[in-house]
Amino acid sequence: MNARHLEVFRAIMRHNSLTAAAEALHVSQPAVSKMLRHFETVIGYKLFERIGGRLVATPEAHLLFRDADRIFREIEVLKIYSNRIRDKQLSLLRVAASAPPTFALLPAATWRFRRRNPGARLVLQTLPAEEVTERILIGDIDLGLTMTILPEPQIRNEVVGAADIVALVLPESPLARLQMVTPADLVNQTLISYGTNTPAGQMLARVFRDQGSVYDPQIEISLSIAAAPLVSAGLGVALVDGLVPWAKLGNLKVLPFQPRSTLDIVLVTSTTLPQSRFGREFARDIQAAIHDLGRGKASQTMTTS
Repeated sequence: MNARHLEVFRAIMRHNSLTAAAEALHVSQPAVSKMLRHFETVIGYKLFERIGGRLVATPEAHLLFRDADRIFREIEVLKIYSNRIRDKQLSLLRVAASAPPTFALLPAATWRFRRRNPGARLVLQTLPAEEVTERILIGDIDLGLTMTILPEPQIRNEVVGAADIVALVLPESPLARLQMVTPADLVNQTLISYGTNTPAGQMLARVFRDQGSVYDPQIEISLSIAAAPLVSAGLGVALVDGLVPWAKLGNLKVLPFQPRSTLDIVLVTSTTLPQSRFGREFARDIQAAIHDLGRGKASQTMTTS
């Protein structure tokens, strides 16, 4: 068994197809088939069967995949780190954040960091939380900032702040005259908010249920920032995180939502790779930016094994 065997096996498991695996690996399908047969000969048992014209993983393949996937990721981490040493990129810091922290926290944190480290190269990316997880696991980014706990082995989640849920309405809306918005106020309103397949949506569904209401967003958004143009166009009322500087994004009125509901602000790092000096510095700069916004809370670190 070698690293190439694991790479081919992992690609087939992830894509459920020899053709798709070959395309992902940039090789021919016969080459993938040959490598798979050789791998099965080496380990002494079948990994896939053809059933009804489909490639189906055997129970043994599923047992092997979890550790094979972990080992392959560790190989990828080593490869990326080796390349960084080769390319003299040890002064490089790569940070990925979901959209609300990108708008609300990264500018201030970056200003602090650059003031002390003008020669360091900083790469900032805005990504969904799930992709932040994957990039950290393979060592492609050093530090993540999300609005949700990432329940993944080898991921450290440090809750460093919280953002209240707020309601976005047009100034001419009857709701704009309220001091706060409750689930009862949203009856017969077109609700713009997170889908119930997201942690934020699930949290709001519990809040509505506890208040005797039903959480039913007619317009679902995956990024809170998408709510601003929808509300501005008169399409409804939005329940979103209060971290984004909404007042700068259009003619919107921001109202507190009651009962108070919050989303965590989470620093995300790898448990298997040491954090660089720059990574530790930037984490402190993010916490300072959160403190300046009044969003801080007692730090709480979690890992999933």
